[in-house]
Amino acid sequence: MDMKNEITVSKKVSFDAAHYLPGYDGKCANLHGHHWVVELGVKGSLDEQTGMVVDFTVLKFFLSQIQANLDHHLLNDVLPNPTAENLVFYIKSKFYEQLWGLEGVKLDFIRVWETEDSMAELKVGG
Repeated sequence: MDMKNEITVSKKVSFDAAHYLPGYDGKCANLHGHHWVVELGVKGSLDEQTGMVVDFTVLKFFLSQIQANLDHHLLNDVLPNPTAENLVFYIKSKFYEQLWGLEGVKLDFIRVWETEDSMAELKVGG
């Protein structure tokens, strides 16, 4: 893959879910909810036949599964300590379970917004 010509494409989904932070000394130790936003970015070279790095419907399908597993749930039932940072790693593990092997495409970043102005990001690509 010619790294000079790699393109990053991304897709976003949102969901509403509750959580609390065990062992946290503050208001977030109490049960509360957020409107979460997840953005997944992948990168690769442009496929000359399709004109795409990856079809957005592939990313949409993957993120819709994440959304279905988390929307209107208590995130503590999914993760023992559901911080935005830990949700990033949860999504990364699901990506590698389900989408790893897309030819010529690799994970670039995952962003999880807990609120409109609070976000955790994992940058995978180099």
